[in-house]
Amino acid sequence: MAASLCGARGVRLTTLRREVLELLWKIGRPTGAYALIEALERRNSRPIAPPTVYRALDFLMSQGFVSKIESHNAYVPCAHPERRHDCLFFICRDCGASVELEDTRLEQRLAQDAAGLGFRITRRVVEVQGICASCTAADPA
Repeated sequence: MAASLCGARGVRLTTLRREVLELLWKIGRPTGAYALIEALERRNSRPIAPPTVYRALDFLMSQGFVSKIESHNAYVPCAHPERRHDCLFFICRDCGASVELEDTRLEQRLAQDAAGLGFRITRRVVEVQGICASCTAADPA
């Protein structure tokens, strides 16, 4: 899907960008840039410069393929890259898993509140931390 979206948008999904996105999907949890660098170095048997991976992540974020979990300085693939939207993330403090949720009501409410304050939103980061259902079920207490 990413390749076809890039084609439609007139941007290029380079090999490195594709590899970073594939790794994020494969890992399945918020992952930092340096963990991605290590995985890419193992995968390609060659050193990867940090700026190269950061540029790939910047591109993937600009296209809506990846979001950054600010509280963990980590990245996750977006569930719906074909739609431009802000995401709400629920992050488990025990296992580190994250779940992306779209909530247009919350987006509208934030936009209304910002407008009422004369505030122009340039970026929204909404993260909720707690314990996921799996970890809650596994804890006998």
